[in-house]
Amino acid sequence: MKLNRRDCLVQSTWTTGALAVTASAMPASNVWANDSGVQTPVQHHAAKAKRVIFLFMHGGPSHVDTFDYKPRLIADNGKDLPFELPPQISAKPTLLASPWKWSQHGEAGLWATDLLPEMNKHLDSLCVVRSMHTRGQSHGQAVGMVNTGSDNFVRPSVGAWISYALGAGHPDLPAHVAIAPATAHGGPRNYGAAFLPAKHQATVVGKNGQIGDGKIAYLDAAEGYQFDLVNQINRGHVQSAGRDRATDGAIEAVDLANRMRGTAPEVMDLSEETEATKKLYGIDEKTTDSFGRSCLMARRLAESGVRFITVSSGQVWDQHGNLKNGHQKNAAKTDLPIAGLFADLKQRGLWEDTLVVWGGEFGRTPVVQGSNGRDHNPQGFSMVLGGGGIRGGITYGETDDYGYYAVRDRVHMHDLHATMLHQLGIDHECLTYPYAGRDFRLTDVHGRVVGEIVES
Repeated sequence: MKLNRRDCLVQSTWTTGALAVTASAMPASNVWANDSGVQTPVQHHAAKAKRVIFLFMHGGPSHVDTFDYKPRLIADNGKDLPFELPPQISAKPTLLASPWKWSQHGEAGLWATDLLPEMNKHLDSLCVVRSMHTRGQSHGQAVGMVNTGSDNFVRPSVGAWISYALGAGHPDLPAHVAIAPATAHGGPRNYGAAFLPAKHQATVVGKNGQIGDGKIAYLDAAEGYQFDLVNQINRGHVQSAGRDRATDGAIEAVDLANRMRGTAPEVMDLSEETEATKKLYGIDEKTTDSFGRSCLMARRLAESGVRFITVSSGQVWDQHGNLKNGHQKNAAKTDLPIAGLFADLKQRGLWEDTLVVWGGEFGRTPVVQGSNGRDHNPQGFSMVLGGGGIRGGITYGETDDYGYYAVRDRVHMHDLHATMLHQLGIDHECLTYPYAGRDFRLTDVHGRVVGEIVES
């Protein structure tokens, strides 16, 4: 059969090449490769973490139903909110107490509801930031901000910046992986590279909260020849037409895919895990199997040298109505696998140098929407951090008495990103990339490291 260039590209990308990302060989001013071709990581100061796992609860879990205890909200349930609603809110001004029971947990006595009982067992190892705030009332804006630091412009994702700064920890694996990302609310923008060299966008496994078994097959020698052929074609094109970002990216994508075919199948084969480990993540249980596989995949990738891994729950934490049933279902799917990931990281000695971040793009209102739901609340919400040099068993910041606005020790999304980079040994003000006549950075011209939550 006659095989043209297009057919070669299509066939190779549907095999291991589907796991590779497009790339560009354009060098950056503060990131370089040594003689072996391995990127030399940026190191502004001593790092506490080697990698990040972002457990993205897409849709916005309610902080006033999880980790932000508000006795006044409970006492005033059913009364009117004693101040005006923010603009663009369709909720009623009627206060709605949490339907879940609050109690204190662990030696530190952090407050939490019984919505996430398995995560609650690890609260002595976690920091709850209760004063997050961001711009963007809509999902699209807020999802863009948490994943890229911008709510309206196409900008490199957090993982792309980390890949650009540190490179991969394994020569045959990508630095940045997105597990089961949503196709909505920006889709590829949320794990893309924008103006950074394209190799820093994420390798994607699955979509919309689903990865199946995650397995990929080994390629035999005959199939492997396709990589050589495609590379020859691409390099011939460069010789005749000159260099450009698209061709450079295609060449690096095929190079990475070729290297990955001997490594990735083993890394992504969950069947190698013991039955005890699978049980820890809730694998083979109907409710938790899907998200459990995503979390176990994240641990295997982290252990193998991937620097930034996003695990997406899918768009489910968005209960404008039927709050109790909706959040209960979401919690049942994710709580056990997340606690299993925490325990697994700890028992493997990975917790200390793995920064784990849990949260959504915003929180929910303390007032009711419809008869039994909550609207979006970017004015004040919670994020949970652990491992990677983060102080455990503490809360930081506060919202008002009802949980609407962040009022004390406020933490913007730029501050969260600055802190994440800091734990990786990166100064967020120094990690820049020249584009369109000026230097850009993840935190734009904002951001501070939240030093109070990191270990000295």
